Amino acid sequence: MNCPDARPLLHAYFDRELDLIRSLEVESHLTDCSGCDRAYQSLEVLRRNIRSGGLYHHAPPALAANIRSRSTRTGASTTKARHFAWRWDWTFAAAAMLALAVTGVSWLVMSNRRSAGGLLAQEVVSAHVRSLMADHATDVTSTDQHTVKPWFAGKLDFSPPVIDLAPEGFPLTGGRLDYLSGRAVAALVYGRRKHVINLFVWPARESPDSVRAGPPMNGFNVVHWAQAGMDWWAVSDLNAIELGQFAELIRARVVASK
Repeated sequence: MNCPDARPLLHAYFDRELDLIRSLEVESHLTDCSGCDRAYQSLEVLRRNIRSGGLYHHAPPALAANIRSRSTRTGASTTKARHFAWRWDWTFAAAAMLALAVTGVSWLVMSNRRSAGGLLAQEVVSAHVRSLMADHATDVTSTDQHTVKPWFAGKLDFSPPVIDLAPEGFPLTGGRLDYLSGRAVAALVYGRRKHVINLFVWPARESPDSVRAGPPMNGFNVVHWAQAGMDWWAVSDLNAIELGQFAELIRARVVASK
């Protein structure tokens, strides 16, 4: 360790905030470097001076007497006013603390939800990338929804809706099993020109009313919604506008199928 490395660590070493290995490195450097050692010793001197009594000053007796005299002249009305102000201050403080607590809990709940949603979105994108890297986009390859839907029977504990959007320019190309959010899910695969769209489907825990497009992740766009008791996640390197159109088409066909 040289001086440029050691100098920024001196305060942390002085306050015993470094880990064992880094502390030993600094200690060894101080043994060999007189300049850094002097800087460290100056911290020791500063601490001793702060802890000494020379920096403390006591109020003169005349000031203390003056304060006591003014307190005596205030009378009973001032005493009552102080008691009222004290009670009001504590009432206000209690209300403020309660408001802060409610706000903090609400923020924590929303933060946890956003965090969980972000982690799941990353998991969805990773599953999409894996399917492309392994050249394993589909377990069943077919453009016929009546072939793809029955293939999932017995492989999942739910029946995923399978919709063909070939007339709208998003042809179904097949499906496969995947694993997300701690459970087996259906992955329906669609095409758009040379782009692959993975549509992950599984039973929903909540039902947001509108499509929610998240920020791009690693170059992929993600759209999430819940409908008909299912969670839907669409992910692709297709541009965000067309992926949003795809999601709206799926939603409209699900509504029409009821």
